[in-house]
Amino acid sequence: MKAPKYSVVIPVYNRPDEMEELLNSLVQQTFSDFEVIVVEDGSLIQSQTVVEKYRANLTIEYVLKTNTGPGPSRNVGFQKARGEYFVVFDSDCILPPSYFEAVEIFLRQTKVDAWGGPDRGHENFTILQQAMAHTMSSFFTTGGIRGGAKMVGNYQPRSFNMGISRSVFQLTGGFRFDRFAEDIELSIRMRELGLSIVFIPDAYVFHKRRATLIQFYRQVFNFGKGRARIGALHAGEVKWVHWFPTFFLLGLFSLGLLFLFNSPAALVVGVGYLAYVCLVMLDGLKRTKSTKVALLSVPALFVQLAGYGIGFFTEKLKLLRSKR
Repeated sequence: MKAPKYSVVIPVYNRPDEMEELLNSLVQQTFSDFEVIVVEDGSLIQSQTVVEKYRANLTIEYVLKTNTGPGPSRNVGFQKARGEYFVVFDSDCILPPSYFEAVEIFLRQTKVDAWGGPDRGHENFTILQQAMAHTMSSFFTTGGIRGGAKMVGNYQPRSFNMGISRSVFQLTGGFRFDRFAEDIELSIRMRELGLSIVFIPDAYVFHKRRATLIQFYRQVFNFGKGRARIGALHAGEVKWVHWFPTFFLLGLFSLGLLFLFNSPAALVVGVGYLAYVCLVMLDGLKRTKSTKVALLSVPALFVQLAGYGIGFFTEKLKLLRSKR
């Protein structure tokens, strides 16, 4: 059997409903020279029935393994892959029909070692999911620093939308972390090896967030932990922007004290926070054309920054204690 151009590797853990949506979007692709490898990472609620449903429309393989996390699960998929390029998506993504066509057009013109693309909210997502997608991708939050066309030199592809060549996997060994920033860690090693990494604006995905703010908090808390671990392994990879959520929380605490002691500075600081929140809201309104999404972006913003900031700071303290 002729090897496909691309091998899509998808780790999944207890999310058959999400897998259904992702596989359905793969069926709709306008460019279809790819195979799909679904790696079931020790799930209690498996996706095998869903996978079987799509065998007639996709070249698909289902791999069942014990739970080790998304990083090692992707490596298992890479080892089974036959394609020239390996493409990874998170199970909570949906692809537009043009995704692989956009990648193919780009790679025909420019040979690269790895790529990534943006993520967006989808009109069919819940209003809250659209709000969380906005705060995670807005330029005015930490999500907006994840990379773009103007930041190619520092761009770090993420696991919700990442492609690497077969030779990159052979050179790097794939993912080193089991979870929490495993994609960033691989991106850093690729950059240190001098590999060509690009951002493809038209190769976007629709990326669902968690169903509730509590689940969203846990997700971004782990993102913060992951970045702290990255800093412990790769010197210089924690920038001021990664401290921003922690400083944001400290500023809120200080604001409360200023109001408590009736300080004139409270008004100045409060206006600054209000202006920032309004900026994120207006950006959400401009991008989504939805007043509800813009309004819900406020609690989503505070949950995002609180979760990331607390996760980052507590993990930093934990790592500091372990060194001592």
